Amino acid sequence: MALLVAVALFVAQAVNFALIVRDRSASRLQQASAIPALRIADAIGREAGGQPIAGDRGRIRRVDTNPIPADLPRRADVAAAVRANLARMGVAAGQVDAAVIHLPPRARDDGGMHTGRRGPRRMLLIAVEQPGHGWLVARAFWPDAGPAILWRLIAQTLVLYIVLLVPVLWLARRISRPLRALTHDAQRFSLGGAAAPVLEAGPADVRAVIAAYNALGVRVRAMLDEKDRMLGALGHDLRTPLAALRVRIESVEDEADRARMADIIQEMNRTLDDILSLARLGRPSEPVTEVDLAALVDAVVEDFRDLGHPVAFEEADRLPVRLRPSLIRRAVRNLIENAVKYGGGAEVTLAPRGGAVAVVVADRGPGIPPDRLADVFEPFTRLENSRNRETGGIGLGLALARAIAREAGGDVSLANRDGGGLEAVLTLPVR
Repeated sequence: MALLVAVALFVAQAVNFALIVRDRSASRLQQASAIPALRIADAIGREAGGQPIAGDRGRIRRVDTNPIPADLPRRADVAAAVRANLARMGVAAGQVDAAVIHLPPRARDDGGMHTGRRGPRRMLLIAVEQPGHGWLVARAFWPDAGPAILWRLIAQTLVLYIVLLVPVLWLARRISRPLRALTHDAQRFSLGGAAAPVLEAGPADVRAVIAAYNALGVRVRAMLDEKDRMLGALGHDLRTPLAALRVRIESVEDEADRARMADIIQEMNRTLDDILSLARLGRPSEPVTEVDLAALVDAVVEDFRDLGHPVAFEEADRLPVRLRPSLIRRAVRNLIENAVKYGGGAEVTLAPRGGAVAVVVADRGPGIPPDRLADVFEPFTRLENSRNRETGGIGLGLALARAIAREAGGDVSLANRDGGGLEAVLTLPVR
């Protein structure tokens, strides 16, 4: 805003300067041509009346030829103005010539005390031809344009800048500071916990925007709190009958039927956990702490080994990362579980990548068609041609793993391996 006002002022002052210079040039030309033309006309009138032409303190004299040297630069504009002025006074003239000569500085003796010198002077020579009577020569001082007008215009511009730009800068700052605070709060807006409202400041319109933003944040958090209470009640109401069913199946005499029922109840519990975790993501109750990522991944791998699954982990150096341990553990577990289910085993490695670290989980399963790699991250999506329903699950594992990674500032990507199999990469920033 200030820059636009400054540019507009500069353009206006430039136009003003051009107009003033043009007017002053026209005024100087009129002054330099009108007075000599009047003196020439007056001298001609005196000569016609029998008086000597050398009157008027010798400013007009008659010569036989043009006295202006040929090497002097001509002022055609002055000559044209003199001719026009003479014509208006009824004086017939032949050729009219004009030039400016530079006179040396003139010494001035001040009582014998010191001698000063004036600056350079310029004299205007005007020669007017009278056919059959020679030339009339007039002299007049040619005024310098001087830098005074430029300095006055600069001073005027500075005053205008102070008078206009200072209030504009103050107003722009009064608008930009609350808007900057609003932008900063919007960028770090968090769904978890209470947040201090943005201070309402600035003009009325800006205060109204900030007030609306604060009210919106309060409504959003209230809706999410209500959603969390609903999800908690839903989880409790579903787990209670599942627990009752788990107790009741103990009375089933057939061992195979009882085992299948127990597996189904366990799968329902896992599905319920995945759904609730995905729905609550973005409002985690667990704080961010510094954790050794290598130790965390090793602990998850050991859990699978204890269950007899072939999961290999390449030992890595200690790697401290700030994250939410339980959520990242859940994401790593989901990736390894997918590899075990569909590839028969998993190979887990840690690979530093610039300012991030990658947890790579690879398997030798059937892989995923390249055009469907993005589809498996959609909730409740399963690929029949590459993932068998008999392995269980409802298609939330990868969706939950990616959501957890993105909430931490990372991501999850999939790629088919050379020779068959799939490689899942969980990337986390190292802070």
